[in-house]
Amino acid sequence: MKAGDYRERFYRAWAQAKDLYTFRISCGETDLQISALPPGRLGETWTLKLENTAQELVRKYRTQILKTIKRFPEFLTSLQPLALHTEFEITDRMLEMSSLAGVGPMAAVAGAIAEFVGHDLLSIADEIIVENGGDLFIRSMRERAVLIYAGEDSPYKNKLLLRVRGRDLPLGIASSSGRIGHSLSLGNTDVALITACSAITADAFATAIGNLVKHADDIPQAMEFAARCKEIEGGLILIGSKLGIWGEIELLE
Repeated sequence: MKAGDYRERFYRAWAQAKDLYTFRISCGETDLQISALPPGRLGETWTLKLENTAQELVRKYRTQILKTIKRFPEFLTSLQPLALHTEFEITDRMLEMSSLAGVGPMAAVAGAIAEFVGHDLLSIADEIIVENGGDLFIRSMRERAVLIYAGEDSPYKNKLLLRVRGRDLPLGIASSSGRIGHSLSLGNTDVALITACSAITADAFATAIGNLVKHADDIPQAMEFAARCKEIEGGLILIGSKLGIWGEIELLE
């Protein structure tokens, strides 16, 4: 959550669901795109309440994370799991899942904010999609398609569409890349993508998998590592022309 980390979210032009009301919330370094379906007819009163509530939630959870960083500075900087207990559920969940993945807690920050904001908004919306830096919290009863961006030079450019089937339970989708974007990755993947029942889990393990894969030969080992976490539903790893897929991952042709 450092100042100066913002990059234009060019991919957001690809993520406008026509049946949902979509808006953006920005607070400090946090920049969310939120799409929601109202519980009934969409109206001005509901959209205003939704946007105001989302803004309050972003401030609330950012404040909790920043308070944790102030008390434990290593929470921000560590690239390794930390044995800490904090006063907030969001930061404890980040610590828990980053420990399982073997990464630092801030590896899960985008997924954590998306998940906690999205979960709370379900009290006033029937369906929610929260996107935070490319990581997603989705609760949709309708089937959706998610474009997996592999980079301009990839042979899979604009060819990987992930099918997200309608379901009552939320889904988290997160990706990491050693070649795309500004987030730290110690590996060399074009894309390391994880789907899980929690966006926090998906974010932490996408980072971990991205760190593990430096060559195409590393893909099987990384897939085996991710499969040990029961919360993970599936994954995809792309490096050059080599593509590995496991679990509940469906690609649209």
